Amino acid sequence: MGQRVVDHIVGYLAAIGVGHIFGVDGANIEDIYDAAHPRADITAVLAKHEFSAATMADGYSRSGCGLGVVAATSGGGCLNTVPGLGEAYASGVPVLALIGQAPTTLDGRGAFQDTSGRNGALDASALFSAVSVFCRRVTTPEDIVSALPAAVAAARGERGPAVLLLPKDVQQSVLSCSIPVGERPAPQSADPRPIVQVLREAVGPVTIIAGEQVARDDARDELEALRAMLRARVATVPGAKDAAGTPGRGSSSALGITGVMGHPGVADAVAASALCLLVGTRLSVTSRAGLEAALASVPVYSIGRARPFVDSRHVHSADLKASLATVTAALRGEGRPAHIRVPETLARTRLAPPPHDGPGVRYRAAMTMLDRLLPDDTDIVVDAGNIGAAAIHHLSARRNGRFVVALGMGGMGYSFGAGIGMAFGRGRTVVIAGDGSFYMHGMEIHTARQYRLPITFLLFDNHAHAMCVTREQTFYGGRYTYNRFAPSRIGAGLSAMLPGLPAVDVDNLDAFSEALTAALSTDGASVISVDCSPDEIPPFAPFLTRSS
Repeated sequence: MGQRVVDHIVGYLAAIGVGHIFGVDGANIEDIYDAAHPRADITAVLAKHEFSAATMADGYSRSGCGLGVVAATSGGGCLNTVPGLGEAYASGVPVLALIGQAPTTLDGRGAFQDTSGRNGALDASALFSAVSVFCRRVTTPEDIVSALPAAVAAARGERGPAVLLLPKDVQQSVLSCSIPVGERPAPQSADPRPIVQVLREAVGPVTIIAGEQVARDDARDELEALRAMLRARVATVPGAKDAAGTPGRGSSSALGITGVMGHPGVADAVAASALCLLVGTRLSVTSRAGLEAALASVPVYSIGRARPFVDSRHVHSADLKASLATVTAALRGEGRPAHIRVPETLARTRLAPPPHDGPGVRYRAAMTMLDRLLPDDTDIVVDAGNIGAAAIHHLSARRNGRFVVALGMGGMGYSFGAGIGMAFGRGRTVVIAGDGSFYMHGMEIHTARQYRLPITFLLFDNHAHAMCVTREQTFYGGRYTYNRFAPSRIGAGLSAMLPGLPAVDVDNLDAFSEALTAALSTDGASVISVDCSPDEIPPFAPFLTRSS
């Protein structure tokens, strides 16, 4: 007897190592849940909203747990995944989206939630093609045999979302036989010898700027070996704080973060270099702001999956772990660079917002306390806004922990789903978000509680979209505001709303320290809402002048 298409899909995913499917159930995707239910090797997770289900898959994949998979029903359900898939697309994160569709027998006939593109219906193929590296509508049961491995290969190989549009009747159809799982092809990279040659010939110090691909390719140790060989200093882009500079990986040679939330001294180090080596980053505007003049003054070389946005000599690498190891091996012995200098010591410079004495806890003080109390192996995921800028600028990644921030689209509320995806795959996770992000997608805290996940949600409540408040004050003279909220007590509200959830409100550092210590020992989810001020300026370069 053959198996249903949905059984084939779920079985294939389990066979290639997918452990979780994140989604929201519904009529045109419920058969995927039915297929997953009896299996012990894959877990179907029910989210509260499809955007968060997509960010769960993103966070799961981005943090190195494997291919992230999201499932959504037709109509508004699948449309809710678009911003989440857009983030994965912009950030190059492999995600597989299983999108339910109305039965093919109703295409173009006025069916509820018809997205076939026929007879005036919304065209899901056109819509999802804009936020994916691969999109295919499966119209016969046999199509799944080639479409599923092609989608997985595209997501992994091209680094982005792959979408399968699955009509209800096709999902339920029976295949005549089981299809074996093929081998995953090895990623292809160019010969890295051009990088080796310029490093051998470098005269003076070398500065490395590391990006997200380093961690995604599990190449942090290989990057540190190369950095030590070159006696280089290393900076990271904002979305790659955990790629380098953590204890055990060149922390004494770390320059900090590049870009609008970064450390000004990085530009000085680059300008004083014999050359700058970009590793696994395209250097978007957010990541290179303030570096343009320095980069233009020195030779720039790059190795990674995609060519940077700045002028550089680029070598393609789909596997930085292997490529960096090859470069380092080639530089040993007789090939060792002879004229590279240890750079002069540079003090870590910081952005210095103006002093603020408003109510609540100051951003930097909160980050300093977190730096002291968060244990090794803790994963950190940071949301957009003032508190995100403070965490990126001030808070160090933990030894052996991931530090994830979504800057592809920068969608508020990303951290709630992403943190849940990371916790399913890795363990203890801390989410750092503002009240604005919480009001968008914070009800996924219920999902974390339901699955007893080890997540602590730190909600910095400044009663505003505070970065927008800062913009109103900076660029419009503070003549009006649309972005201040009525006061709230999020901790007390969640405690009452979700009985048994440890959730508290704090308004000073001592209370925050005590609450965090208790939360980190909690078996399951916990929430701390930290009162702070909407008028405190964050460490964000467009709002500030340079200072140490």
